[in-house]
Amino acid sequence: MAKTYRTTLPRRLGNALFGPALKAGLVPPYALLTVRGRTSGRPRSTPVRVMKHDDRRYLVAPYGAVDWVLNARAAGEVTLRRGRWQAAYAVVECEPAEAGAVLKAYTRAEPVTRPYFDARPADPPSAFADEAARHPVFRLVEA
Repeated sequence: MAKTYRTTLPRRLGNALFGPALKAGLVPPYALLTVRGRTSGRPRSTPVRVMKHDDRRYLVAPYGAVDWVLNARAAGEVTLRRGRWQAAYAVVECEPAEAGAVLKAYTRAEPVTRPYFDARPADPPSAFADEAARHPVFRLVEA
């Protein structure tokens, strides 16, 4: 049974420290995602891993439909920043078949997220596709 994500004080502190490192350009393949809040309309930022798979870029929500996911769905666009580099993207939520292969690659690249998945890294992409509803995947499309 997969773990349920909880936002804890240590996690919030870690994200708060990680943000300035991303702004300084120090931690690829991570970036600072900024998206307009769905209710406040104000920009909200959080660190994310930009996943490259089959020559495309993706954002994976290993902890489920957290705030940045709900905001990205509502806004349809996000901005990524690392150091001086910044780019705007439209986001397209992937169908389970496409998401499965990306989720499988993500769990291999980010072992810390494995407890949040029922599928194991050795399982086929179809096992991860079955979890796509709980772990949204967004394809980044240059705006």
